[in-house]
Amino acid sequence: MVWKLFAASALAVAARDFSVFTSKPKPRPVVASNPDMLEMRDAPINPDWILSGNPRARVAEQSRSVDGAATTAIWECTAGRFRWYFGCDETVVILDGEVHVTAEDGTERTLRKGDIAYFKPKTWAVWEIRSHVRKIAFVRRPFPMAVAHAWRAFKALRGAAGSASLGG
Repeated sequence: MVWKLFAASALAVAARDFSVFTSKPKPRPVVASNPDMLEMRDAPINPDWILSGNPRARVAEQSRSVDGAATTAIWECTAGRFRWYFGCDETVVILDGEVHVTAEDGTERTLRKGDIAYFKPKTWAVWEIRSHVRKIAFVRRPFPMAVAHAWRAFKALRGAAGSASLGG
């Protein structure tokens, strides 16, 4: 049973990258952009999440992975205080401005230009922006747990075989 699950999961991972199953055109090998040249569109914050102020958020997608599980975007927001739900893995790099972040466990951090932060999926944080903030967001949807476990097992087996072939 475990091997059937492993095989099915490995097939699912392989199918995500196998172009025969999609009719999409072949993606460009390099997607390069200047953040200032991307067309921003309104990305309203859920009104139930706003704690104070009238924050206005905008976003521009810079790129999307072939399997659709990862995106890179530019996001900016004006002053306000709001709760934010991270449904996916998200790494941010602050390009301009600053934001004071309070995680649901009470951890606090002010992120400024040049800072990098990672937010775990399925977590909440309060964002307090006094003036504005602009960030690059690298967002990745996690694999379903069965696929993630199969992928880790595959990598472990592959790593063991690789290290054996390297004499270690």
